[in-house]
Amino acid sequence: MSEAKQLPERASLPIEKTWDLTKIFKDDQAFDEAFQALSEELNEVEQFKGTLENGSEVFLASIEMLLSIYRKIEVIYVYAHLKNDQDTTNTTYQALYARASSLLAQASEAVAWFEPEVLSLSDDKIWGYFAENSKLEMYRHFIENILSDRPHILSADQEALLAGAGEIFEASSNTFSILNNADLKFPVIENENGEKIQLTHGVYGQLMENVHRSVREEAFKGLYSVYDQFKNTFAQTLSSHVKAHNYKAKVRNFSSAREAALSNNHIPESVYDTLIDVVNQNLPLLHRYVSLRKRLLNIDELHMYDMYTPILGEASIKYSYEEAKEKAITALNPMGEEYLNVVKTAFSDRWIDVIENQGKRSGAYSSGAFDTAPYILMNWHDSLDQLYTLVHEMGHSVHSYFTRNNQPYVYGDYSIFLAEIASTTNENLLTEYLLETETDPRIRAYVLNHYLDGFKGTIFRQTQFAEFEHFIHTEDAKGIPLTSEYLGEYYGELNHKYYGPEVKKDPEIALEWSRIPHFYYNYYVYQYATGFSAASALANKILEKEPLALENYLTYLKSGSSDYPIEVMKKAGVDMTKPQYIKDAMHVFETRLGELEELVASLEK
Repeated sequence: MSEAKQLPERASLPIEKTWDLTKIFKDDQAFDEAFQALSEELNEVEQFKGTLENGSEVFLASIEMLLSIYRKIEVIYVYAHLKNDQDTTNTTYQALYARASSLLAQASEAVAWFEPEVLSLSDDKIWGYFAENSKLEMYRHFIENILSDRPHILSADQEALLAGAGEIFEASSNTFSILNNADLKFPVIENENGEKIQLTHGVYGQLMENVHRSVREEAFKGLYSVYDQFKNTFAQTLSSHVKAHNYKAKVRNFSSAREAALSNNHIPESVYDTLIDVVNQNLPLLHRYVSLRKRLLNIDELHMYDMYTPILGEASIKYSYEEAKEKAITALNPMGEEYLNVVKTAFSDRWIDVIENQGKRSGAYSSGAFDTAPYILMNWHDSLDQLYTLVHEMGHSVHSYFTRNNQPYVYGDYSIFLAEIASTTNENLLTEYLLETETDPRIRAYVLNHYLDGFKGTIFRQTQFAEFEHFIHTEDAKGIPLTSEYLGEYYGELNHKYYGPEVKKDPEIALEWSRIPHFYYNYYVYQYATGFSAASALANKILEKEPLALENYLTYLKSGSSDYPIEVMKKAGVDMTKPQYIKDAMHVFETRLGELEELVASLEK
């Protein structure tokens, strides 16, 4: 019997397929020197505390000190976490990462006084500083952002009480996490070969894609049988967490928990409501896609455990990394020369760590700091999905590159609300390119289904989550108890509304709320849906070569946090306070659904 193929060791990888971290620090000694220098610098921060009222020069010096600290710790932290992720079994870099994490915590603590002290000054005093010192002008938006919280900041004593209760407020979320990830014991089931499989969260996701229906059904019912046993406990943890959100919003003088959560990025609540309204209006499109799934699976009854299994089999096309590089460059050609030059630099200057090796962190991401390259981690295997992952992460990295090369450090980042737009726009461009160039109807059908499944999971499903999340907060605010029965009844009907009459009302799905960690994130999930919608609209504008579409998109990529996210997107050509961008995305979904329906019909002849 031949031995199982082993992953290569880190030291054996071809250097051109690894990222070049010597551009951050030439060696670990240089890291140690930077670490020591910053450690000593943190001891000097205390001298700035309590001095912001002493004039514009001191105010300016304190801002520059704060930003300098953060700028240096980011580089130290990024180097350590990238080194650790490339081989998590390497104890040297485990220790390096632990040291960097500790220094980050120390740095945050050392400058924690800054924002409260700014807020202790009057507006007249602060803007008087700006009037007399022109060097402060570049920090105007930075300070405005801090001051916008003033109506919701309490007295020092009250703030201290809230801060001290932080762990208490997070207790329900932590309890859910421990129970869900550590204490729940799921049953053993059989796969299609009669082999025993211990059900876990990860295994469940894989089994939902299994082509054997009996396996999917057993996994589905087995998983939810456990949640059914603990549904009252999960209702209590979720209810308590929602109460914490509502309480904190009330004491901070917000009208609701949603207003409090969205205020962090200055997002109007109308953005949330518009998303839910437009998606609800377009649910017949999801019902149509679900109906196609039922027909292609050739089953009499469609259940929720049938929603993730491939309806067209495995992709009949694969790409090596070298092939994928060429495809990515060609697919992103509509972005123009300036954009493509950054993509080519990413490939030539070793921003990307390509190969899976022993101990390497799983998955893929884009990471970096203002003073580093925007590195990409991958674990490459030849597939169409990996090509999509490559252009997705490249979208993040080019966004980071343009931001950092067009903004000062103070605005050299961007919010989560904006982040996924750049990456998903690239995916849309790749989809369009493949549909234009692939003539094999089976490959085209696979690409179309890849897009539609992504749309289903990101816009429809995340909006369903957002609708449920708002419901539980508003019901609790009205004093209605969030019992497991009440939550299950609402969630079951909500799921039925989204997926439509073709899907059987499985009683198990009414418990899905009990296993979704995002419901503990505080109005987070809607951003997946708004980001995907905006990306779809922007990609379409670029592909249609609408006047100034590309120029406006590049402006968005270069804006960083120099303005509020909604205003940045307006400059890109998408007003996310209006419904049109979601309607535009729905139009693309409908068009591609129609294409898939026609292709399938032709293949069936």
